[in-house]
Amino acid sequence: MRKTVLRAVLVGGLAGALILAYAAVPRRADLRAFDPAGMARLETAMWRDYYDKRYGALFYHLYESTRTQFGFSPLRSLHIAFAAANAAQLFQPTRSRAEADAALPPLIVYYWDLASAAPVGFDVEEAARLELDWWQARREAIAPQTYGLTIARVTSLTYGKSADDEGIKQFGTLRAEAMALRDARGSAITDADWADIEAMLGKAYQALKESVRNRAS
Repeated sequence: MRKTVLRAVLVGGLAGALILAYAAVPRRADLRAFDPAGMARLETAMWRDYYDKRYGALFYHLYESTRTQFGFSPLRSLHIAFAAANAAQLFQPTRSRAEADAALPPLIVYYWDLASAAPVGFDVEEAARLELDWWQARREAIAPQTYGLTIARVTSLTYGKSADDEGIKQFGTLRAEAMALRDARGSAITDADWADIEAMLGKAYQALKESVRNRAS
């Protein structure tokens, strides 16, 4: 009996160690490795989760995007997803830029994690502040063409590209226009509208992919 119990404990311990190793061992994550259609599908799902306040689903889709599109380890993907979902949840009820700053700490954590898979080093705090800036700007009746430039700045920083790069600018503009469509439809948004948003995001991520492709390893 003792041998049987000991064997079960050893097998259980080995299985646990293997699971932990699988989850925690660093992967060669790469922010350029995404599939444009896959990112468009996941971002559309995340936007729907956010506006429906389905934070559990938002966390899951964030995890899926970092795990499947960028190649982070399961453990790091969980950490990134938690930081991003926390930032979104803290930001959603705010009504001013001062209140919105509550979302900044988890955004810094989010970009700190992403930086390990970026092509070049970048200022994590600046990226987080720019991200929060465009989140807030779209609430203030600022034109999507304007906050689209902020999205482009965040992207250029993250990927080590010029903000004047045509693919980067197109990505920022199309992503902002997709968000503007969501805002214009509001509570009357339909599945057909969401399909249009996904198509716009697909074009945005395709432009980004083509811009960063020549630097992929």
